Amino acid sequence: MPDISTTYLGLQLKSPIMASSSGLTSSLENIKAIEKAGAGAIVLKSLFEEEIVTELEHEMNKMHSENYLYPETMDYYDSYDVEDSLSSYLKLITDCKKEVRIPIIASINCITAHNWPYFAKSLQDAGADAIELNIFALPSDTERSGPEQEQLYFDIIKAVKEEVSIPVSIKISHYFSNLANMIKRLSETGIDGIVLFNRFYSPDIDVDNLEVIPTNIFTSEKDYVMPLRWIAISSGYVQCDISATTGIHESRTIVKMILAGAQTVQLASTLYKNGVETIERYNREIEKWMRLKNFDSIEQFRGVLSQSNATNPAGYLRVQFMKQFSEYNL
Repeated sequence: MPDISTTYLGLQLKSPIMASSSGLTSSLENIKAIEKAGAGAIVLKSLFEEEIVTELEHEMNKMHSENYLYPETMDYYDSYDVEDSLSSYLKLITDCKKEVRIPIIASINCITAHNWPYFAKSLQDAGADAIELNIFALPSDTERSGPEQEQLYFDIIKAVKEEVSIPVSIKISHYFSNLANMIKRLSETGIDGIVLFNRFYSPDIDVDNLEVIPTNIFTSEKDYVMPLRWIAISSGYVQCDISATTGIHESRTIVKMILAGAQTVQLASTLYKNGVETIERYNREIEKWMRLKNFDSIEQFRGVLSQSNATNPAGYLRVQFMKQFSEYNL
């Protein structure tokens, strides 16, 4: 039988399929079901920086009112039992490590490098096998330059890496002026992995009720082509692992991402739509494809169709249609 095990962030995974950060990974019950379905690892639902900062400020104000606030106060935050989302998140990690055997990756949705990074050590102490930093600040500030916006990523990585020894990955978007260069520079910071690409809240307008509303909550089966291209381009030069996410709705797409150079894939929308048991079917279908192609392991075909290995590498760089397609009138 083909071996579909792999490694990611230095961790051993029984499958390249991971459950991405979502509401599905916010409870022990769901996480155990995802493990049973055959996932290789699980990324917990993101803890938002705003949640961390709000609760730490609450504790800080409390200590201030009790005359306990000194310059070194921040060094001792971890000795206090912070409330609600923080303690619940740490408990979830601890419970998972007691009952789940596959790697558990904590996730933080962060937009600054201020105050909160020390909390990453609490995730490590609770038993997290790795940390995924979900980084994105909407570039909507007209007074902030591109380089200033990009520096945020390096500041966050540096601050977190100073606090923990477990692997750290970052989940990014494709909104950069020079994406290839940015991915390369990020991979050289000492991080262990990059997840391509993040998916964000998208606003729409309700013309009947004159309201701003969310739209396209789930990915479509066509959305995978963006990460596919950039994984294929990047995998030849990055100095860390790559995980693919967004638009992965079938096993053939998983195979495509690995052929492009990804170590793992992360699923969310398809698990919402089809159930977590879909992972078991995907694993079987990957094994079946590997038998048909005479591959004994994931490593034998990982990256064979990346830009650096493909017989037609220019196919990844083309940005304009080169001929007419009568069927589509292009």
